[in-house]
Amino acid sequence: MRRLILVFVLLLAVPALALEPEEMLDDPVLEQRARDLSLEVRCVVCQNQSIDDSPAQIAADMRRAIRDRLVAGDSDAEVLDFLVDRYGDYVLLRPPLRPGTYLLWFGPGLVLLIGVFGVAWGLRRRALKPEPDPLTPEERAAVNRLLGRQTDGKDADA
Repeated sequence: MRRLILVFVLLLAVPALALEPEEMLDDPVLEQRARDLSLEVRCVVCQNQSIDDSPAQIAADMRRAIRDRLVAGDSDAEVLDFLVDRYGDYVLLRPPLRPGTYLLWFGPGLVLLIGVFGVAWGLRRRALKPEPDPLTPEERAAVNRLLGRQTDGKDADA
């Protein structure tokens, strides 16, 4: 049981091992800027994970590139522009709103809207469709005889 708990704890700690100690800068201000930028950049391998949390090799390369650019004197915007030039708008966890990224911004809402209209259309069709009689004419006549009704729909007692 202890081994199972140990394995579970180690699996939870994997993202914490993403940033290697040798990647860290000596200047705490530059290091904090690098960490903040790393949280805004998507790992191109891990899909929806920032490079700060990703253990992938390309994420480590991207973290090093950010630190190299900051040490060279680039501003945060220049560092992000460098990464976008290299990997495209997809690399940003919050891509800019422009025609090339409309699908990223509005695609999920559009899919949801199409789904809602599809369900509403299906329910409306179902409501407008007449319910078929589950009994054949012979079965309907047998039920009427058992209930004491005449076949023209009038009660036998009337």
